[in-house]
Amino acid sequence: MAEDKPVVKKTKLNNGAATSNTASKAQDTTLPMSERFAGYSFKVNEPPKDRPVRIYCDGIYDMFHFGHAKALEQAKKAFPDVYLMVGVSNDVETHKRKGKTVMSDKERYEAVRHCRWVDQVIEDAPWFVTQDFIDKHQIDYVAHDAEPYQSSESGDVYAFVKDQGKFLPTQRTDGISTSDLITRIVRDYDAYLRRNLERGVSAKDLNISYLKEQEIKTKKSIDDLKRTIKSAVLDQLDNWESQSHDFIRGFAGMFGAETVVDRFLQKRKRALGSKSNSSSPAPSVSSQSSAQSETDSSSNHHKVEEQSKR
Repeated sequence: MAEDKPVVKKTKLNNGAATSNTASKAQDTTLPMSERFAGYSFKVNEPPKDRPVRIYCDGIYDMFHFGHAKALEQAKKAFPDVYLMVGVSNDVETHKRKGKTVMSDKERYEAVRHCRWVDQVIEDAPWFVTQDFIDKHQIDYVAHDAEPYQSSESGDVYAFVKDQGKFLPTQRTDGISTSDLITRIVRDYDAYLRRNLERGVSAKDLNISYLKEQEIKTKKSIDDLKRTIKSAVLDQLDNWESQSHDFIRGFAGMFGAETVVDRFLQKRKRALGSKSNSSSPAPSVSSQSSAQSETDSSSNHHKVEEQSKR
């Protein structure tokens, strides 16, 4: 199976384990077979020339994801003309050996069937590939990652396939697996519960108690209240700032100093906006001198007006 199985212990051994460079060469169809698979301890037969190459992959394919698709793509593109068969295990066998799946076997069959690289889905596939199965489906290669998979009954379950030169190594995609996807859901359990409750899914369908449902709804109400209060406070602060600016301008207008005040308020607004940016350059001496000269000019203007009134 392409998915990891608890009863099948995956062990990193030297007989067959490949470096990333070796795995990359195995995907290079321009190389001759002797060079392409030279880094492996097992031989790989030459493909048939007069017909499509029949390649078999197997797996559980629960929550079918791009890691599954990329493995099947590697098998499909291993040779110019490939007929790709994919075996998917049923629920009885999978649940007994691996545990509960998210998707039923019928759903898993259909998910694989709709992958563009797949030519045929073999339902109720055996957990381990057997010689009878290989003969029945006229399989030229069994495609799987090259790490030896050991069962509780025997050694590497693919050893007899490798001995026949019918094992085609593929490369796993790091960072994605069904187990990883399930872990993400479990980690953010409450967030997904809240999302589904908001979408109208019942507590019964989510298999949660009434108390759990009310707990999630209460948390949502508190979060909504926090956002409302924060928004109201920010709106009120903006309103106060706007009113204070209008008052200052009105007061300054009584003395003919609107221009100077406007410039001061604009500079203050810019200074407050850049406060959080520690890398902002300090105001230049010339700009400070300019502001000072404008203030002095306004002061002198006021003095002249007062003297003329006297």
